Amino acid sequence: MAEPEIGKPAPAFALPAAGGGTADLAALKGRKVVLYFYPKDDTPGCTTEAIDFTAAKADFEKAGAVVVGCSKDSVASHEKFAAKHKLDLVLASDAEGAACEAYGVWVEKMNYGKKYMGIERATFLIAADGTLARAWRKVKVKGHVAEVLEAARAA
Repeated sequence: MAEPEIGKPAPAFALPAAGGGTADLAALKGRKVVLYFYPKDDTPGCTTEAIDFTAAKADFEKAGAVVVGCSKDSVASHEKFAAKHKLDLVLASDAEGAACEAYGVWVEKMNYGKKYMGIERATFLIAADGTLARAWRKVKVKGHVAEVLEAARAA
């Protein structure tokens, strides 16, 4: 599976989102997009990350960026997750895994000696012209949002 390259067009996506809309990269052209992939709704790391992105939403907007969170969870799951934690960001459902594959985040993982496929926590900064500006792989949640915000301001 090929990973997207910095400076090249970001892989297109148009995914159903919580709240009834669509997260569509083409419709967001002209704005910076922070696309972050996370393993599962309502798990500790994913919840912390989503709350951190929500807390920084106004700062991302000032930087001209929209934040889109993406996992393979259903729209209904995203809506429950957002309501429970008062999240204010676009949560896209990639139930088929096409975006996960396109961004190279559907990977083999290991837990307690068992191998399984899952989403690698990763974030991509897509420039206003639709090219990939930056990628963070194997993200550690603590301090990540501040780092992404700094990059979004600079892009």
